Amino acid sequence: MGYIAAFMDIVKLKEWFIREKRDLPWRNEPSPYKVWISEVMLQQTQAVVVVDYFFKWLELFPSIPSLAKASLEEVIKAWEGLGYYSRARNLHKAARYLMQHHEGALPSSIEDLSAIPGIGPYTAGAIASFAFHRRAAAVDGNVIRVISRFFCIKEDVSKPSTQKKIREAVEDLLPNEESWIVMEALIELGAKICKKSPDCTRCPVKSECRGKEQARTLPFKGKKIEVTALIRYVAVVMADGEVLVRKGDSGKVMADLYVFPYWEGALAVEKLGLSLSFVRDLPKQKHSFTRFRVDLYPALFELKEKLDVVGYEWVCLRQLMRLPFSSGHRHIAQGLVNEYFTY
Repeated sequence: MGYIAAFMDIVKLKEWFIREKRDLPWRNEPSPYKVWISEVMLQQTQAVVVVDYFFKWLELFPSIPSLAKASLEEVIKAWEGLGYYSRARNLHKAARYLMQHHEGALPSSIEDLSAIPGIGPYTAGAIASFAFHRRAAAVDGNVIRVISRFFCIKEDVSKPSTQKKIREAVEDLLPNEESWIVMEALIELGAKICKKSPDCTRCPVKSECRGKEQARTLPFKGKKIEVTALIRYVAVVMADGEVLVRKGDSGKVMADLYVFPYWEGALAVEKLGLSLSFVRDLPKQKHSFTRFRVDLYPALFELKEKLDVVGYEWVCLRQLMRLPFSSGHRHIAQGLVNEYFTY
């Protein structure tokens, strides 16, 4: 493909990986299901954070049939705190798809894996490689850094054409024997050494690397998405030991996650149509998602008589933490529960 004029010492890379690889739970007995769950969790999330979620997930949903039988709310609750909740919704949808089309088991071919809801090129490649030992490329952000630096690729890595070239480079590098070890070694190299700030002195393939002199400027990415700051005012409304909440609208970023009533820019409790008594302000919380950074300003209100509010539901305070909340609202809820109850 043009870039493969350089030589990468695969033997050195494998030896380094076997010697230095991290002890991660999904590497022990890597069943297709464990590989799938771990790889989805690792998207946008650091491995150190994923470990506890991975164990918890396997306790709740030890198999594809158990995941398919669970309610979406149970799945979202188990995912609470990992963010990018579309990943959890897709896992649930995919489990039900697998029960219908593959007798509750993950297929081994890239084509069949790619047809599963929520499984993209990287995840399909990772499952085929790590679980089924197929010769398949699994190109994530770590691998993009490694390959763009090793071959000194200066094109914009956010462009599909550049991503295609990098994937082809990985496919050319993978040997016929034990390709899955080399694939995981490339990912590990990006995670441990060829990081955003690379430690080139420790790299097992530094002598062949074309881009080591420019490593801190690669990979090149086009214009970054700007982060938008938002201010939201939150009303925590209590009546008879219950709290007013609503579930996020289907199809939106916070779908299936619960939130307290909130408004952009100013508190507007009158829109609830309730005769509320202000109690006090609650601690400010921060919340980030996609391209937004949100400051939450919550306040506690009381209502003498519980009334129905269109679009909302009343939940017993003791049951509140059983619901899946968006990040900032979860902290508000936890603070409220901690204040009223001693565990």
